[in-house]
Amino acid sequence: MSLPVFITEDLEGDTLTLSGSEGKHAVTVKRITVGERIQLVDAHGAFAICEVTGTSGKDRLQARVLERGTTPAPTPAVTVFQALPKSERSELTVDLLTQAGVDRIVPWEASRCIAKWQGAKRDKGQAKWMQAAVAAAKQSRRARVPNVEKLASTKEVAAMLAGFEQVMVLHESATQSIKEVELAQADSLALIIGPEGGISDEELAAFQAAGAHAMKLGPEVLRTATAGMVALAAIGVKTSRW
Repeated sequence: MSLPVFITEDLEGDTLTLSGSEGKHAVTVKRITVGERIQLVDAHGAFAICEVTGTSGKDRLQARVLERGTTPAPTPAVTVFQALPKSERSELTVDLLTQAGVDRIVPWEASRCIAKWQGAKRDKGQAKWMQAAVAAAKQSRRARVPNVEKLASTKEVAAMLAGFEQVMVLHESATQSIKEVELAQADSLALIIGPEGGISDEELAAFQAAGAHAMKLGPEVLRTATAGMVALAAIGVKTSRW
């Protein structure tokens, strides 16, 4: 059975202390006790397998380091440009992407998005997505937490695509399937996932002009909340990520 995971910035030393919100989650919510083993991670790949030696109050835990290591970054690295889902599916989308191993998430305000992050909602929305990514990373025992970046416009997304070796736009009318694409040699991939209403012709043209290729996953049309997870699974099988 895998060990419960908690995040801490400091993994230095033979004895580690977990406090604050993570300490409270361990002591009060998970009810971790002396003698149990846990895994502490720094969210960037480093981890320490520890044995709990003591707890105090509601939010403080001490542990002795038994083993250290680093989880290598997966290759190819995958960035998902995710159109804003409806509010009730927003955090679920990030949760599923994180479970499936995404490395980086860029929220995208597509023209057909129902949800809009305007004004203060931009920072609030990014923070909520980051919280969802952290929670999902711990639940799925990840030592690396995907970064959630600031909201991007279509123009900004198109400008970012030059930095990737392969860019795929998931589109129901595409004639090429992801199973036909050679991905094993790429170091960086990007997935563009549209909103429930689909990607507009103008958006698709802008992305293709920047080097993207329209792809389909299969015969079914998936919701924006699940399309990324399915695509990441396909990439995992076709590359050394899995």
